[in-house]
Amino acid sequence: MSERSSAAVLVSHGSDGRLGWRADVTAGLCVAGILMPEAVAYAGLAQLPVVHALTACLMGLLIYALLGGSRYAVVAPTSSTATLGAAAALGLAARGPDGLAHSIGFVQAFMALVLAAGLMLMLLGAARQGQLSAYVSRPVLRGFSFALAITIVIKQLPDALGFKLPAASGGDPLHVLVYTATHVALWQPVAVLVALVAGAAMALLRRWPQWPASMLVMVAAIALTRLLGLPAYGLEVVGQVDFAGLSLTVPRLSLAEWLQVIELAVGLMVLIFAESWGSMRTLALLHGDSLNPNRELLVLGACNVGAALCQGMPVGGGFSASVANSAAGARSRMAGAVALAMMVLVLLFALPALQMLPRSVLAVVVISALWHALSPKPLVAVWRMRRDRVLILGAVVAVLMLGVLHGMMAAIGLSLVEAMRRFSEPVVHELGELGASRNFVALDMHPDAQILPRTLIVRPEAPLFFASAERVGSAILSRVRSRSDIDKVLLSLEESADLDSTAVECLMELNQRLARDGRTLMLVRVKDPVRDLLQRCDPQGLGQAERMFWSVADAVRPSGMRI
Repeated sequence: MSERSSAAVLVSHGSDGRLGWRADVTAGLCVAGILMPEAVAYAGLAQLPVVHALTACLMGLLIYALLGGSRYAVVAPTSSTATLGAAAALGLAARGPDGLAHSIGFVQAFMALVLAAGLMLMLLGAARQGQLSAYVSRPVLRGFSFALAITIVIKQLPDALGFKLPAASGGDPLHVLVYTATHVALWQPVAVLVALVAGAAMALLRRWPQWPASMLVMVAAIALTRLLGLPAYGLEVVGQVDFAGLSLTVPRLSLAEWLQVIELAVGLMVLIFAESWGSMRTLALLHGDSLNPNRELLVLGACNVGAALCQGMPVGGGFSASVANSAAGARSRMAGAVALAMMVLVLLFALPALQMLPRSVLAVVVISALWHALSPKPLVAVWRMRRDRVLILGAVVAVLMLGVLHGMMAAIGLSLVEAMRRFSEPVVHELGELGASRNFVALDMHPDAQILPRTLIVRPEAPLFFASAERVGSAILSRVRSRSDIDKVLLSLEESADLDSTAVECLMELNQRLARDGRTLMLVRVKDPVRDLLQRCDPQGLGQAERMFWSVADAVRPSGMRI
């Protein structure tokens, strides 16, 4: 390489470095402009003072900037974790370990939930269980998010319209919606006007996504409220906001209370990782990055542990802030550090101004933050596939009818039940040879494939394990009974990377039943772990080398019939 070309490369690299630094600063400022109003809004969803949301923002941004793996993830409070955490904490605060005593304060219960969820995330990460998010299917998560967004938006209507919802009206979305629609006389004209103007301004500012629309609207609302003296006209404002600083505190609960906390923290833990990993993985795939799910589990857990110890709300990789970070041109996790620095400056010098923020504007900010989650397009796309429709509807109905906490538990249960149903009801295909190609394919998909004489070749379309092994054995015996000429049964185990003890026992029982009728069971496409296991467990039966083959062709060719 010539001296001139080397200099050109160095100049190019230096320019890219400067460009990346500037892009990170710009993105960080944009993220800070999003997080500040969202933190204030989500504190309301969590029924906590604003200080808990701001503390969570600081800890999430700090720890993830130091330890995280995604260039774009912004770890901060989210609407879903705030709402779910509040529902769980209310349940804990309403009953003691005996189910009657009101022994746990709401804030203490909330912090205990966040701490327990964070510790569980870290333990799962240390145990390399990054596949945790797979236990909540995407249709269920989309249905839950959609129903949660509807729930939150409906519950913001009283604040947006300037009236208080009486306790006797019920707190579920349907009752809130009916009460709001039937008590128009309670709406405060000033609050309605302010909400409409704020909503119109938010919609207008969406044309310039690089601008922090929520922050600009909040600043303008605070200034106009102070200038025009709107509280005198009945407009309710947020009120005094104090930030006393960080203080390390561990919730002091009894063993029975901690057991209750852990029970309810499972749903929060699953939601944090499923929601965060979905955002992180989407952006990583979009930009060609690679992420380690086990590392992200550990870091997300550390973020929540740090937030809990400093009395902060649960945090996760929220979709809206992370996407905004990417769209603003972030190049590295430095953007998160810039957002952290900006938020610290705001907290030090501008926090008292928040007390003049109208609650109707805050409600509009919440609705705006959830606007993307109200789109039915992801649900419609899955619906058109004619797959998982029950999961989507079940998740939506569960949240709307059972509430956020029990709805989340029901949604997780739906995912697990559907997975068990699919695995425990495996399709068993009979195979035939496709011409002279020595390829063996499913007869129901390839009617031109030929059945081999005196031989039954079957392939379960799912792994063999405790829930499916007996059904597969019964299906094979049923096919054997339907053909009296069968001497040999070839069972393909290509879907089974390993076997549990139940599957091994079921295979040995199937072998014995076939042998009593003078038929031979052979295993094909057997993987090494399964081969080694059978050689240890059944050395004189299925574990014999002449009973296991690498392919169907090896088992059926004349030189391979060594039994």
